[in-house]
Amino acid sequence: MPPPDLVQRIRFLNKDPPADKSRALACSLTSKNYSQKFRELLYLEEHQMQVDIRQYFISNDDYACMRQDPSNKKLLILKVPGLSENRPSVLRGDRLLIYPKGETRHKYAGYVHSVQQDSVKLGFDSKFLENFAEGLKFNVEFTCNRLPLRLQHRAVQNATEFKLEKVLFPPDSLRSKQIANMPDLSFYDRQLEKNPEQSKAVRHIVYGTSKPAPYVVFGPPGTGKTVTLVEAVKQVDKIRKDCHILVCAPSNSATDLLCARILKGGHGNKGKVYRMYASSRDPKSVPPELKAHSNLDKYGYCFPSKEELMEYRILVTTLLTAGRLVTGNLPVGHFTHIFVDEAGQAKETECLIPLAGLLDPEAGQVVLAGDHKQLGPIVASPLALKYGLGVSLLERLMSNSSSSVYCKDGAFNDLFVTKLLRNFRSHPAILKVPNELFYDGELQACADEKKRNRFCEWEHLERADFPVIFHGVTGVDEREANSPSSFNRAEVEVVIDIIKKLLQMSDVVPKDIGIITPYRKQKEKFLQALRYLSRNDRRFQFMDMAALKVGTVEEFQGQEREVILVSTVRSDPKYTDFDKHFDLGFVANEKRFNVAMTRSQALLIVVGNPVVLATDKVWNHFIKHCQDSKVDRGYNRAEDVDAVAERLSALYLKIRAQVRNADREHNRTEE
Repeated sequence: MPPPDLVQRIRFLNKDPPADKSRALACSLTSKNYSQKFRELLYLEEHQMQVDIRQYFISNDDYACMRQDPSNKKLLILKVPGLSENRPSVLRGDRLLIYPKGETRHKYAGYVHSVQQDSVKLGFDSKFLENFAEGLKFNVEFTCNRLPLRLQHRAVQNATEFKLEKVLFPPDSLRSKQIANMPDLSFYDRQLEKNPEQSKAVRHIVYGTSKPAPYVVFGPPGTGKTVTLVEAVKQVDKIRKDCHILVCAPSNSATDLLCARILKGGHGNKGKVYRMYASSRDPKSVPPELKAHSNLDKYGYCFPSKEELMEYRILVTTLLTAGRLVTGNLPVGHFTHIFVDEAGQAKETECLIPLAGLLDPEAGQVVLAGDHKQLGPIVASPLALKYGLGVSLLERLMSNSSSSVYCKDGAFNDLFVTKLLRNFRSHPAILKVPNELFYDGELQACADEKKRNRFCEWEHLERADFPVIFHGVTGVDEREANSPSSFNRAEVEVVIDIIKKLLQMSDVVPKDIGIITPYRKQKEKFLQALRYLSRNDRRFQFMDMAALKVGTVEEFQGQEREVILVSTVRSDPKYTDFDKHFDLGFVANEKRFNVAMTRSQALLIVVGNPVVLATDKVWNHFIKHCQDSKVDRGYNRAEDVDAVAERLSALYLKIRAQVRNADREHNRTEE
């Protein structure tokens, strides 16, 4: 919990004060106010998290009942509405507070042993279990896990204590650095050796040209930043005999991918690679190929001693789990290199966790890989977002052009950053708009021609050899009583109809297709429609519809599919201001647009209301591009819906008048 003296301040700050009332928050981030500003931002975030979690409490008319787990009598099963939508988000190891109906003084703590689709298995004190009887009704309170916040607070404090100023605020004097010719390297990945940007980035990382500043690998969609990072890790391990490397990413999935790729191929030091998991990770989700190189054994997770961990040359963890290494007092400077992949998705305070307390600021090398033009960190507090908690370390370093060493004469400085330019994912028609809007038109379409052209002759394209469609739909925004999330039935119908046509192709299967939508309720409607399709249409009964991924933009970041269908949902302009204020949907969110548009390899179909979408300049650019390319269909004129309705009404009245006149003429003739 925040210290008592900050509780009142948080309440005051949440009223969105004028800038002069909160100097630390309102001022630009500097090395002097670094600790104070992030401290207050983290407390604001915690306060909002506590406010948000309260809406999921189960009480009053919705009392919960629990039942014993048939396979383990020491565990109780609690059904949690909305769990499948991460509302609330519950992880293994989290604590829930339970108390019987009518009781408020005594609350019992239950700890999450596992998370199912719509329920959790909880472990309780033996006294509670002795008195438990099925059928009893309980109040349930969810709690926020403070460990991530505590680790971030410590990291912010350590950043000052361990003098990371030159790492976090690279001095302008570094601009004049000059490096002698770097020797060539023998690459493990021969394809990467042929790519000038990737090979250049690896050489600069290996020879530490940016130190003490972090080296940045700016990797737009599909350009191979993770491949570049993995090659650099292998090269450092091969060349630097005294090295110890820490490799991190924000999520378990991204970290697993890194570890799997480090172990793959010609790397001859596999026995010195170690993947350390947190106990909150579900053991069932650990990839089989990583188990032998991890802290998971047949009994669960074990945590080696400090001395054992220091024996490994390459240690791979999430950013948060790296905090265990600081807690375990691994010596500062033990890790000569610290790599952070997907750094654009992590709060700066999260990215600090593996740095502050482990990195020697003078001798160590930090490498950040990511794309600050895609989705950034998830922040609960609107006020914390406003004052900079949503800006990653990578984005801050790349965006501060006035004093940053990363730009030189309007261009990127090779000693500190490499921008990858070759896109190996998408058809040129799919890549065109994001390339123009976000990457200065520099990206080059280098995807395999056979893969990217797979749908160029599809009979339902608007234009051959142009695998992009904008399908205009004027549906209705709807909500259900039990959910604040929106859905649009008309768009569901259009998308499902397109999927039917795709799956009738002999070589297309559900796993080739992805559906992106910004609202969880729309996701739910798509999943229901797909289940109905597989059960009731003989043509699709034997297809694995569960392999067709449906998710939000956040769930698709870092992923790709041959076919991507985007359902934008919004059809009522009155909701756009609401979405903008709360950072929902696609309108007025360039990063969310960029991610959605760059997941597809061979076919991109966007379904939405052009009137609503065209109010945003980025979407207007895309719609105009589709219109100019003659690949738009459905309702696609950028006209106001009310104006269309008014003209239809006038036409109806005109026709009605003509009918009446015809009736009068007919009556006169009869007379």
